[in-house]
Amino acid sequence: MALEGAQEAGHELDVVFLESGPWPSELSGAGLRVQTLQAGQLRQIHRGLPTVLRLAGIMRARDPDLVLSWMGKAHLYAAPAAALARMSDRVLWWQHGIPERHWLDRCATLLPAIAVGASSNVSARAQSRMFPSRPTFVVAPGARVSQADAEGEKAAAALELPAATPVIGIVGRLQPWKGQDRLLEAQALLRERGLPTHTLIVGGDAHGLSPDYAGSLPGLVDRLGLAGAVTMTGQVPDAGPYVERMDILVNASEAEPFGIVLLEAMARGVAVVAVGAGGPTEIVEHRKSGVLAVCGDPTALADALESLLVSPDLRDAIARAGRDRFMEHFTDVAMRKRFFEALETVLDKRVNKSVTAV
Repeated sequence: MALEGAQEAGHELDVVFLESGPWPSELSGAGLRVQTLQAGQLRQIHRGLPTVLRLAGIMRARDPDLVLSWMGKAHLYAAPAAALARMSDRVLWWQHGIPERHWLDRCATLLPAIAVGASSNVSARAQSRMFPSRPTFVVAPGARVSQADAEGEKAAAALELPAATPVIGIVGRLQPWKGQDRLLEAQALLRERGLPTHTLIVGGDAHGLSPDYAGSLPGLVDRLGLAGAVTMTGQVPDAGPYVERMDILVNASEAEPFGIVLLEAMARGVAVVAVGAGGPTEIVEHRKSGVLAVCGDPTALADALESLLVSPDLRDAIARAGRDRFMEHFTDVAMRKRFFEALETVLDKRVNKSVTAV
């Protein structure tokens, strides 16, 4: 979405991908100058060095005012390339996660950068504590106002969900830190409290990151006595139409760097619940545009959900306020404005004639 606003903001944009995928052809079709380098995996030194040399050549040819590495892995290639091109004073990178001294974050931080961008204040603060400390800045992501997707709407509409029971949804890869298991346990607690719900789990084991965890969830549903009260969609290309089938969307992650799925729900007028830590605290105003659980354990999630289940009026009011907050602060248009203003500030308000993103 940020790339779409480059020309509107008066910038010339070159995009370099380090592997093939759908985005290069999509962006090229949109009129952007796109190149793809097959960097391979980081441990493949025989491919890494040629990639750095080719990047350096691209930088010399284009002479950009700014080189932006999208996340730490890309910076491991772009920073050495910028040094070879004598452009280390033009390179910065984006920290989307909350760094916890992982070797990749440590290596990326050691490399030259005039600044590190972040998606939330919690990410920026954690990054600033890394050695050596680099200047950080924050640009909150945005989302598009909901758009129709005929195929997705058809698939979502085909789901057999109860008409009279509130549908609580969670969207994301099936990984332990996402907390699908904790939401199921919260659902069981709500049932014990006399509050029946139906849980809609949207997502699958993308990239095979946690196959054991993903495979354990159906068994957990049975053990908790929730058979018939849970729907799992598996991996879907667009979660939006499924979000529209929800009464409440939950982000159960305890170490969430931002929580863009919350924006997807707020854009569609769906009430949201999130853990009161990390990025969601910068999106949700507690009991106004959403509800923040005190932590991510099942009891806390159940308590936060209960307040919306016992009061449909409160749930509707929060859904409306969430939609208003999204439209005011978190649209793709607002995000693009913040993004390019931040880049210009990093460049000490110099006019950017060319931006190379890796």
